[in-house]
Amino acid sequence: MVKSIVEILDKIDGVMYYPILIVVMAVAGLYFTFRTKGVQIRLFGEALNVIREKPDDKNHVSSLQAMLVSTASRVGTGNIVGVSTAICLGGAGAVFWMWVMCIVATSSAFIESTLAQIYKRRKNDGTCYGGPAYYIEKALHAPWLSAVFCVFLIVTYAVGFNMLASYNLQSTFATYSFYDKSKTPFIIGCVLAVLVGYCILGGGKRIVKFTGVIVPVMGISYVLVSLIVIVFHINLVPQMFAMIFSDAFNFRSIASGVAGSCMVYGIKRGLYSNEAGVGSAPNASASAKVSHPVSQGLVQMLSVYIDTLVLCTATALMCLASGVERSKAVSGALYVQNAISTVFGPIGPIFITVAMVLFAFTTLIGNLYYVDNAIIYLNGKKEPSKAFLRTFHVFCALVVLVGAGIPMDAAWAVADILMAGMTFINLPVCVILGKVAINALNDYTKQRKELKKAGRNEMPVFKAKNIGLDESELDFWI
Repeated sequence: MVKSIVEILDKIDGVMYYPILIVVMAVAGLYFTFRTKGVQIRLFGEALNVIREKPDDKNHVSSLQAMLVSTASRVGTGNIVGVSTAICLGGAGAVFWMWVMCIVATSSAFIESTLAQIYKRRKNDGTCYGGPAYYIEKALHAPWLSAVFCVFLIVTYAVGFNMLASYNLQSTFATYSFYDKSKTPFIIGCVLAVLVGYCILGGGKRIVKFTGVIVPVMGISYVLVSLIVIVFHINLVPQMFAMIFSDAFNFRSIASGVAGSCMVYGIKRGLYSNEAGVGSAPNASASAKVSHPVSQGLVQMLSVYIDTLVLCTATALMCLASGVERSKAVSGALYVQNAISTVFGPIGPIFITVAMVLFAFTTLIGNLYYVDNAIIYLNGKKEPSKAFLRTFHVFCALVVLVGAGIPMDAAWAVADILMAGMTFINLPVCVILGKVAINALNDYTKQRKELKKAGRNEMPVFKAKNIGLDESELDFWI
């Protein structure tokens, strides 16, 4: 029975991603790259500059804090297990296609976050919130589609992604002698469920504070350890890059089985990790208090780069440079643990386990921050009752418990399918509304040039009327 369900999920997963979703993602990313004149590369330096912008009120979320919340959701078990799975099942060339899709899709991340800022809403205390549901409702006047998107978001993040994060975390313990397939996943799931339940009862502000501390620490530590492994195997680095590029351009191999090729695995696992264009990060982007919507769009580009070009690449290069065997049998955490053990011995797997615990927590908590926003929208843009939230959070904790014990193929397939549903709604909407974000970008760059020419080190200030928007439909930028 379970095997049949997994096979059905795999078939659905395969059809949705190839060719449908990959084509949609590629076309949207290339379209936005062309229309923005390569904003993800052209204004990379500007993105590093605007991340320092602070709100005039300490009660507001800063641009950096909003980025850290979205990065907390992006940076997770996919950076370790997802990359490992892509390499083991798809081949070394998956790393190249992961890089390509990251750079292309970053333009989509810029558009969705800029739109979220433009159409964000104001709370009674003056703080802001928003996301795809709000720019779909206000700009497209399609509240029914906003509701459908919110349902997909809730199911994707509260169920699909959190089940997968839980499974990935418990799988890192499989390398230890005490691991028992019939008992250990359940025990780990119980502990994780209790801890997650405790954290999410703290609300949004605790989430912002928690992720602001943990994300930089865990990210930097992981990259440093990966670099050490690579340096110890420096003689294998040329061979490693040759393997990546030769496998990536082995089109005969790709054509013989596209759905299971390095190209598809690289794109799928890259999208799962960085979520560019999925419609999740805009929920965090809308919470930032900035002087111009484009500045938050630029900052969110950095989040995608940090996730894929830094953390995912660190995992990929560490594994490939180590020279350890890669196969379906070791796909997942075990491949990474084997790689790090070549330098750090028995301490290596322990470090990966600790990193996975931290990565899983930031994923689980960041995911539920998005879910709470979607629930508020479906509840008529009002906070639901405390009783409902407590009940829902208990359900989320139980999902984490269940996720620890499901089969690997089922965990990935469910997450992939649900995420695809979100993307199928968000990306076409972004294409339709893209002109608004592009006009805002042109307004930003024009002001920036004028300010620099006048010798003034100030941030551009956005007014809706400057790009012909109807101010009556906006809460900000009037």
